[in-house]
Amino acid sequence: MTVPLLSLTWTDDITGHQGFLVIDRLVRGVCSGGLRMREGCTLDEVTGLARGMSMKEALHYDPQGRYIPLGGAKGGIDCDPRDPAAYGLLVRYLRAVRPYIESFWTTGEDLGLSQDLVDRAAAEAGLVSSIQAVYPLLDDEPAARRRLADAFAVEVDGIGLDELAGGCGVAEAALTALDRAGVPHAGTRVAVQGLGTMGGATARFLARAGLTVVAVADLKGTIANPAGLDVEALLAARDAYGTVDRGALRSADRELPGDAWLSADAEVLVPAAVSYAVDSVNQERITARWIVEAANMPVLPEAEALLAARGVTVLPDVVVNSGTNAWWWWTLFGDIGPDPAEAFAHIRHAMRTLTEQMLTRAESDGTTPRAAAHAIAADRHPVIVERYGQYR
Repeated sequence: MTVPLLSLTWTDDITGHQGFLVIDRLVRGVCSGGLRMREGCTLDEVTGLARGMSMKEALHYDPQGRYIPLGGAKGGIDCDPRDPAAYGLLVRYLRAVRPYIESFWTTGEDLGLSQDLVDRAAAEAGLVSSIQAVYPLLDDEPAARRRLADAFAVEVDGIGLDELAGGCGVAEAALTALDRAGVPHAGTRVAVQGLGTMGGATARFLARAGLTVVAVADLKGTIANPAGLDVEALLAARDAYGTVDRGALRSADRELPGDAWLSADAEVLVPAAVSYAVDSVNQERITARWIVEAANMPVLPEAEALLAARGVTVLPDVVVNSGTNAWWWWTLFGDIGPDPAEAFAHIRHAMRTLTEQMLTRAESDGTTPRAAAHAIAADRHPVIVERYGQYR
């Protein structure tokens, strides 16, 4: 396992909370990776996420595209985002790591943080933008920044395009697996853990593709209905943290414990909330055929091995949730514009192509999809280095 290029731990002198930054690698002197805030966040967690970002970037390398993959990085803050002190802590963290963001780390929203919040805190910390390090790589910076701003201003049926991009990619990865297995969309049941940005958008796209969402979990517990939930009503009843107002539930909707989504009678499980959600013990409760990792690192390695032994396929995060990051750069570099139809078409094509490559490689190599994805990324890293040089 490679050692990251940079790893640092910062301690806030006011609250004592810690923040972390890990830069796994640079491409053209720049790296990409979101900033998360959650209670219990650790340096090891951020290190794994940064390594995953390097793979996500490499997996989307297209020598014909305008988007040039960056290196991988990640930031993390150990604090409950609902803590009244969280925003001030975020500003101080960004102020502390400001030189890295100005020079080579491009960042944005991740678990516990919205892009609006990151943007507001970044401005207060004295930054031009959370992605300003990439600006020197753009052919026409003002046009690129306008294009991205226009895309962030777009809403589709009440939800921002930026919030939908990742879920569109997750859904397309799941649909690709179903199509390869010859499983019809209609009648296929889905359970989603987390109804925030990624989980909510994924639920919408899967429901609109004809699948039946039978369970969703949030901070208050699991909402279930074997006949299917009204996804749009639940999305409309969410708060800023993805928690659903129970007043929006229908009479047939049931409230169950928070971990009930694991044992939902469904073919597809989508963990879209926290890391390490599926372990070697609770994996025994899973009866689904596919686990689609919308969250980062939700299935522990020992759990994945046990799941594979009994025929459960895990579609890995490095492919499944990579659409969000790629959409940012496709838009900024000019591969696509702010039109949602164009964005969704591009995301679907790219994610279907990548998922097909991964599943085909796994089949031919006799490995898991995760091992296949890692192998594809490993093949592409030297190609990127040959073209752009070594920055490690």
